[in-house]
Amino acid sequence: MSHSPGPIFDAIVRIDKLPTGGRSVVVEANDVERAAIAAAMNILSVESFVSRLAVTPFRGGLRALGSLDAVVSQASVVSFEPVSEAISEPIDRVFLPAPRDGNSPAPGSETFIDLEDEDFPDHIDGAEVDLSALMLETLALALDPYPKREGETLETIDAKLDAPAEGPFAKLAALNKTRDSDD
Repeated sequence: MSHSPGPIFDAIVRIDKLPTGGRSVVVEANDVERAAIAAAMNILSVESFVSRLAVTPFRGGLRALGSLDAVVSQASVVSFEPVSEAISEPIDRVFLPAPRDGNSPAPGSETFIDLEDEDFPDHIDGAEVDLSALMLETLALALDPYPKREGETLETIDAKLDAPAEGPFAKLAALNKTRDSDD
């Protein structure tokens, strides 16, 4: 995923302005935003991108709970043809303010981490949380790292795996074999 200079879409929530009952954040990306998401993810296209989050105050920070639904196209790792993929991922993330009262750990000190806990809270500085980064991260983690069409293999596209090698390095390898056999 490449890093863009600014957020692709607006999903900023101010903690100090968040009602006690929370609020909804809904993002339905338009054509320009979907093209920017595809470029950021280095994929062919994003046909749809919808995220619905309920954002509520949580221990001085906030909790974002909801889902991300998207339809994307990636190039097949076998034939480079477009492969469509429907993504539906739950989102549940907690953002807490960084410790400010001098309780932050000293450099080199031990820190206890509960390995049984699946999600660690994200620390935030300031009063704003940009949820667009959370949505894009969720999409990036949900993408199939090796997309291919159903039933597609190298044999189905007539790839010659056992064909004799060609080119200058193949000729050097052949010379090396004949030299080794002479010894």
